Amino acid sequence: MKIAIFGGAFNPVHNEHINIVLSAKNSLGMDKIIIMPTFISPHKSGSMIARAKDRLKMCRLAFDGIEGVEVSDYEVKRGGVSYSYITCRHFKKLYPEDELYFIIGSDNLDGFHLWREPEEILKCVTLIVCTRVEAAMSAAKIKKFMSRFNKELIVLGYVGKAVSSTRVRALAALGEDISPYVPEAVKRHISHGQLYYLPELAPVKKYLTEERWRHTVGVAVTAAENCRRVNVYEIDAITAAALHDCAKYLESSAPELKGFKCPENVPAPVVHQYSGAFVAEHTFGIKDKDILNAVRYHTSGRENMSGIEKLIYLADLLEEGRDFDGVEALRKLLSRDIDECLYAALESQVEYLSKSGKPVYPLTRRAYEYLKETKNGQ
Repeated sequence: MKIAIFGGAFNPVHNEHINIVLSAKNSLGMDKIIIMPTFISPHKSGSMIARAKDRLKMCRLAFDGIEGVEVSDYEVKRGGVSYSYITCRHFKKLYPEDELYFIIGSDNLDGFHLWREPEEILKCVTLIVCTRVEAAMSAAKIKKFMSRFNKELIVLGYVGKAVSSTRVRALAALGEDISPYVPEAVKRHISHGQLYYLPELAPVKKYLTEERWRHTVGVAVTAAENCRRVNVYEIDAITAAALHDCAKYLESSAPELKGFKCPENVPAPVVHQYSGAFVAEHTFGIKDKDILNAVRYHTSGRENMSGIEKLIYLADLLEEGRDFDGVEALRKLLSRDIDECLYAALESQVEYLSKSGKPVYPLTRRAYEYLKETKNGQ
């Protein structure tokens, strides 16, 4: 038999996971595909993680009724950190006469040599690599892998859509509809169990227009999808994103702003970052200084920004609803190097304001000059 193991956090399982399994089954002639939710994923620190039993249940709901596909609780029952070499070794002993395969995403291939015991994995299985539209598979990647390990791999013909479990979690955290991304049964399980939901952020919506709320959701998704690049916890990224515009439409006489004092000489478009940090702290009870500073400087930026400050500044600028000249180039840069993206974004903003005769807010200019000096000093 040809048996493929598809492991992962499945936090949560989504439609593209199902499409990958169906493609591997049909195009590669797999007799069996084993879905393997991890107990603890070695590469998922900082994410909002559902309990193992919930992720296992969601996988069973998602793959129920698909012939030749079974969900295994092996790693969940074994407990501890789920290392693929142990799982592959186990199933090699279980199916010694069969052809074993292991499905991974193309984004994992570059770092495969850093996995625990990669050679042991390849003694037991042949890799099947699936690609996504934003993480295309190149011939150079394949050649590099084969040169390093002296073993061939299989590239799945199916190219997955730009859907991630991170996106689903960010939407669920804010109570948004996740039905386009997950099977109905999985959606119900997430909804009924309030998995990933952050009820303390629900009141933000009443402070915003519908259009601004859609922007806020976009910022939360972008921030969550990029938070690991700057070592920021996912829940902190979503919290800062949800609150970044919370005071944008508040009148100065609003009770939420009682006691608020804005710094001097702040232009009108920038005021809401300061009032937003005040409301985040005094109305929403946020005490984390990094989150508050991410709100406080999300429009202007400042010199020597922290990871979460960079993240929210760029997520606010580059979320999917934004449309301006150069936005796609900046998004591609964000996916490669967040500091280079920040420098390019600030440079573009300073140049635009200067050419149009508009004043550049001092914090923004200092942020740009600080990065320029840092860049030139390298």
